[in-house]
Amino acid sequence: MSEAGLDALLIPPSADLRYLTGYDAHALERLTLLVLPAQGAATLVVPRLERPAAEAQAAGVTFADHEDGTDPYPLIRAALGAAGTGPTGAVGLGNRMWAEQVLALRAALPEAEQRLAGAVLAGLRLRKSPEEVEALRRAGQAIDAVHARMGEWLRAGRTEDEVAADIAVAMREAGHATVDFTIVAAGPNGASPHHGTSDRVIGRGEPVVVDIGGRMPDGYCSDSTRTYCVGEPPAEFREYYAVLHAAQRAAVAAVRPGVSAEAVDAAARDVIAAAGYGPAFLHRTGHGIGLDGHEDPYIVAGNTAPLEPGMAFSVEPGIYLAGRHGARIEDIVVCTADGVDRLNIIDTELVVL
Repeated sequence: MSEAGLDALLIPPSADLRYLTGYDAHALERLTLLVLPAQGAATLVVPRLERPAAEAQAAGVTFADHEDGTDPYPLIRAALGAAGTGPTGAVGLGNRMWAEQVLALRAALPEAEQRLAGAVLAGLRLRKSPEEVEALRRAGQAIDAVHARMGEWLRAGRTEDEVAADIAVAMREAGHATVDFTIVAAGPNGASPHHGTSDRVIGRGEPVVVDIGGRMPDGYCSDSTRTYCVGEPPAEFREYYAVLHAAQRAAVAAVRPGVSAEAVDAAARDVIAAAGYGPAFLHRTGHGIGLDGHEDPYIVAGNTAPLEPGMAFSVEPGIYLAGRHGARIEDIVVCTADGVDRLNIIDTELVVL
């Protein structure tokens, strides 16, 4: 924080708050805010009715609570003053803080310069500790176990919604605390990367993109995509799935320390473009993952940052033919000291059910 020129961080309920304190707080209209000075004690400002939950989870902080109907923002000034920071200088606000809180803090601390806390926290969260890598590995194993059961639910005559409901139950059975998304995109719906689900009936011979993820009890996320076919797929689909499979493998193989994020993106994109499907690859190759489903680093053209050991991210190229079908393959990987560690180990070959 001192190196970034920040006198304090002000962190609302978020993955940042859980990372720093262990407290998985709900974002409510009642103010919860971690006041973390560069020097001095950290204070967690909480609604009085939330204090028991905060005390049960949060570590390394003192507590200041506020009753309904009272103004909590003087508690922020008091916490900064108690730490010797005072209400001046520069404060880093949580990057995803609600606008109404940003403006209220501007009024409560008019002397302070507001900046983004991400200048400090992104660099810390970017490189996962060995314990965090193991948490992501457990999440990967849990979502792999769900994909391994797909033949139980995915068949012609059922709707996307019905399959997604079964997947959600299985995710909880596999250990997830929450189900964040269940994309089941059959036939032409597979050409929309974020389709979701619908009441459309899955037809014989249709490719189906299944992208699923959630959070484990420790807060770390899973995210994995496999593409299936209910019966024999069209010849065109088999052709470009082979291209996609080669592209995904090339991108995973490109991961190692010192390689730029955009070079991993290019490793996948070049294979797809060389086969004539370049315009059908509609999105970046990957995103970081941890306590947030999407976080740094982003594996995309223009990101010249070099990969470092401990960085965890998805590798998920896709090919999407509008009006017909699509395919995506996604693994979570970690950059290691000498290469790459795949956290999703279930087969990436096309599965025909």
